[in-house]
Amino acid sequence: MYWIETVVCSPKDGCQARMLRMLKARQAYKRRSEGCIAAWIASAPGGTSMHLVQSVFATREDWQRVAEEIQSTIDVKDGGLESQMLGPPLIGVFEIDEGEFVTKPSD
Repeated sequence: MYWIETVVCSPKDGCQARMLRMLKARQAYKRRSEGCIAAWIASAPGGTSMHLVQSVFATREDWQRVAEEIQSTIDVKDGGLESQMLGPPLIGVFEIDEGEFVTKPSD
């Protein structure tokens, strides 16, 4: 089973650009990490500043390891995302059968 991490968050006023850069840096780190299948950010349409941040990991252990690495490296350098957020993020972790996760539409 793959593990999918889902986060929905919004930045404080004046923090939109910085928070988006911070989110992109974390997703790039995840994509470079062993055990990460995919990682992306989507922004809500219509000019709102809400973001959907999702990552897919091969195992629970991969998800935990990468999260710990981000906390001990990137968060230490930039202060972490919490100070940039409007409020607490909505966070969920889900399991998906490997055969159900499709990365490319079939022809």
